[in-house]
Amino acid sequence: MDLHAARTVTSPTSLAELSPFGRRVLASRGLTDPEGIRAFLSPRLADLTLPDTMADRGVAAERLAHAVRRGEPVAVYGDYDVDGITAAALVTRALKALGGVVTAYVASRFEGGYGLSDAALERVLASRPAVLVTCDCGTSDHPRLERARAAGVDVIVVDHHKVPEEALPALAFLNPHRPGCGFPYKGLASVGLALSIAAAVRGALGKALDVRAYLDLVALGTVADVAPLTGDNRILTRAGLQRIGEGLGCPGVRALVREARLRHAPSARDVGFSLAPLMNAPGRLGSPRPTLELLLSEDDASASRLAAELAEANTRRRAISQDMITSALAQVREVYGTSIPAGVVVAADGWHQGMGGIVAGRLTDRLGAAVAVVAFEGAFGVGSVRAPRGVRVYDAVAACRDVLQGFGGHDGAAGLKVHREHLEAFRARFATAPGGTEGAAVAAPAPDTELTEDDLGSEHLARDLRCLEPCGEANPEPLVTLIDAKLTDDRVVGDVHLRLRLGVGRRSLPGFYRDGVSARSDGLVPPRGARVSVLGTLKPDPWSGPEAVQLEVVSVKREG
Repeated sequence: MDLHAARTVTSPTSLAELSPFGRRVLASRGLTDPEGIRAFLSPRLADLTLPDTMADRGVAAERLAHAVRRGEPVAVYGDYDVDGITAAALVTRALKALGGVVTAYVASRFEGGYGLSDAALERVLASRPAVLVTCDCGTSDHPRLERARAAGVDVIVVDHHKVPEEALPALAFLNPHRPGCGFPYKGLASVGLALSIAAAVRGALGKALDVRAYLDLVALGTVADVAPLTGDNRILTRAGLQRIGEGLGCPGVRALVREARLRHAPSARDVGFSLAPLMNAPGRLGSPRPTLELLLSEDDASASRLAAELAEANTRRRAISQDMITSALAQVREVYGTSIPAGVVVAADGWHQGMGGIVAGRLTDRLGAAVAVVAFEGAFGVGSVRAPRGVRVYDAVAACRDVLQGFGGHDGAAGLKVHREHLEAFRARFATAPGGTEGAAVAAPAPDTELTEDDLGSEHLARDLRCLEPCGEANPEPLVTLIDAKLTDDRVVGDVHLRLRLGVGRRSLPGFYRDGVSARSDGLVPPRGARVSVLGTLKPDPWSGPEAVQLEVVSVKREG
């Protein structure tokens, strides 16, 4: 299954080898020196930051190596999101490959919730492990870690979340954000840290283990966790996506790609919009265990069965989340009318707690505001919070701490618990918590360049777009403008999107406009034949061919 073979081309390694469009995009992002351009266009595993200064890495590696030598049981526990599950799967697969005795566990939204909960710790301790490795959690689980230590278990925490001031009762704590950690690259997701641990244990044991076999898991977890796709993350994700495209992923990842019906080498966008939703679906509806089992499967038959199970769960997830979005939008109109504040709170009984993050994200895109979606059951509601780019979600929620029963998260996402009696107080407080109504809108990013007729005629345009991959957090897809284009066609696709055709001189460019149907009905999209200026992100269109490109329209305005 070599999905990558269809687009095997010689990648440019210098500015001179790029098209004029590619050169302008790199220049707009401050890439002008030859070595910086080479490192960006051709990231190499050899360029990864040396891990020697990572605090506690050596301690963790020696303890796990000792456990492998002695046949001591090791428990690996991951959080329920993609980063946590891929990190847990990576550590489990690596330790088993090195001869370790390992049992893997995963958190559940509905049985203990985020992190190493009391219920989860009881399950882990029942297996009497000598060592416990927590993945993508543990940084804030002091009471449970203390209990594990009291039970004689050596705990190794592998996490990348914000570090509290209180010292962690763990044998080893791997988190680049912890005070005193000299590892200079701070952007690694937990799965990237897990890869480093696997390499360290291999070294401590003096055994042969090609950790490149786990890069598919690193790519999935890094992209799904919206980690910055710069530096080490860019190197690891680029290599991992290439392995997936070449069919070198583990059986579970290969089955995911088949289930997602990807006919091309996956991009970071494919991970975010196709593969990650499949992996998250079981955990949003119930137990995330099927996803962990998928990534641990050793044969294609069991992997295919589990991937089909994930796909069925994702179908149910989509139906439930769409019903919640419709209900939430109706509530927004009832509560706020047309005056949308910086922070919006919607809440209801019977909403599915596992869908809060998805619904909050969709409403944020729709409203341009921070959104908290709260699902009530009895006296308490559990909420998920998302916000526009540039808004620090954790800080916005923390500003409301006196009316909440609890909260946690990071800059990109947060969760909370609120008593029913405090809902209206939270709604009033959160309305201005993200910065006030005037501060709600984040300044629009400047376009990378204008897209010209000559650019569209270049045979290297799609190639150069692929060279910018992986695109995502901190390395967005190129934002371009079209000046004096002609809107030659528009048609509805999938009830809400508009498929556009734009004429640029003698060239033609396809595009699509998310939620464009309502924009057209509101008069925001000019009629066919109009001369327009357009702002949008340019991206490859692998579904239409290896050299095809398309524009995702952000705005379209009539000229003249």
